[in-house]
Amino acid sequence: MKTLNFLVIGKNQEILETLKRIIENNEGWKAEIQNDENICPDYIKDNQVDIVLLSSGLDEQFEKDIKVFCENLDKDVKVIDHYGGGSGLLKNEVYALFPNLQP
Repeated sequence: MKTLNFLVIGKNQEILETLKRIIENNEGWKAEIQNDENICPDYIKDNQVDIVLLSSGLDEQFEKDIKVFCENLDKDVKVIDHYGGGSGLLKNEVYALFPNLQP
């Protein structure tokens, strides 16, 4: 199974930790969490990131900027706007981007 590396960005630490736990409950899925937007572009450039998951509390301009940043990279980084809905919704969002990973 392909390993998926997530960068989860948001402002609520409790939600970030919950998302990390939910993501890592899936075989081959790994998550890093970050609440400092300034660090994110360098992290994405310097690390293997398949999915940037945008959580709650982020500035609208940052969300637009990070999407453009990811689109302009030489590597294929997907962005998901995720503001809740549970683990089932998150899985569906991921499988929509990576249909070949569906069990």
